[in-house]
Amino acid sequence: MNSRERVLKAFRKMEGMPDRVPVQFDLCKQHIEYFSKKYGIPVDITDNIYEDVTWRISANDLRLKMGCDTVTVGAANPSGWKPQVDEKGTWLNEYKMRMHQGAIYVDVVEHPLCDAETVEDIDAYEFPDPFAPGRYTKAEELIEKYKKDYVIIGNVEVTIFSLAQQLLGMEKFFCDLQMEEEYVDRLLERCAEFQTAVGLELIKRGVDVIWSSDDFGSQSSLLISPRIFREHIKPKFAQMNAALKKANPDIILALHSDGAVRPLLEDFCELGFDIFNPVQPGVPGHGPKDLKDAIGDKLVFWGAIDQQDLLSKGTDEELEADIIDKINILGAGGGYMIAPAHIIQSDVSPERVEKFIELCIRYGNIYN
Repeated sequence: MNSRERVLKAFRKMEGMPDRVPVQFDLCKQHIEYFSKKYGIPVDITDNIYEDVTWRISANDLRLKMGCDTVTVGAANPSGWKPQVDEKGTWLNEYKMRMHQGAIYVDVVEHPLCDAETVEDIDAYEFPDPFAPGRYTKAEELIEKYKKDYVIIGNVEVTIFSLAQQLLGMEKFFCDLQMEEEYVDRLLERCAEFQTAVGLELIKRGVDVIWSSDDFGSQSSLLISPRIFREHIKPKFAQMNAALKKANPDIILALHSDGAVRPLLEDFCELGFDIFNPVQPGVPGHGPKDLKDAIGDKLVFWGAIDQQDLLSKGTDEELEADIIDKINILGAGGGYMIAPAHIIQSDVSPERVEKFIELCIRYGNIYN
């Protein structure tokens, strides 16, 4: 069984059970550089419109060599486009967000719509061109190279809610969303229109999965009320997913949402999502057995391995026990792809990265 068959069976899109639980992971820049040298594979980084997504769609050859069962592609910066870094070490990305490299993540330090107040302000804003030359060249190369043997995931992360937040700034976005300002709804619509265009371009090129991403939860609860989600966010996703399904009725839809989002999982199902990622562990409502029992017949789970503490600070024995637990519970009867709950960062040692992969493969064969 090749990786494509393994993943499609785990995703319940091919008849039968996988030979083992499939494995997926993403690597930060430091890990890409380290493992590229170790395995003799050239560093391959595909810059995305939003910097964090870069690490989702980079180093596919390397990750496959290390044991990843999927390929992830996305919209790259267009041909010839390079950010200009100023004397303070900041730069503007294509969204016109001013970015700065923090200790681990890239931070948005200036938001291009921070002064927006009206629908007209939103309509005047120019999104990046989703059809710019070169935007999908790397995606096309990887799809051509790997489609036969691997499921291809098309990444449109930072999709609607999170993109609007980064364009406006967190405080302004949440305050004006709560006040139900008209211009915020228009911004959400435009974010959805832009990412729908990107998703449709990826579908044209042959991806199997569209992976959306908006973080609706904190470590303890939702960031917004279910009513706000259902009245202002959910309709935009419904329109986007309908357009994607119209383009390819067989497209698999995955949603990444960090935090404690258990109250919204039924809504995710109603929107047509097949897969829930990253199944962040250690937050209220995310006990693996409770999730599997409550909604495992409707959603495939992808993720569930803690990287905030376990991967970076836990012992090998603790990691082993958690991997066995997640595989046996979430993987029971299929419907699970094991992965860290986020991109593996530099606070996780290279040895622990390899230990994680080795343990997942060792204990993943629960179906025979």
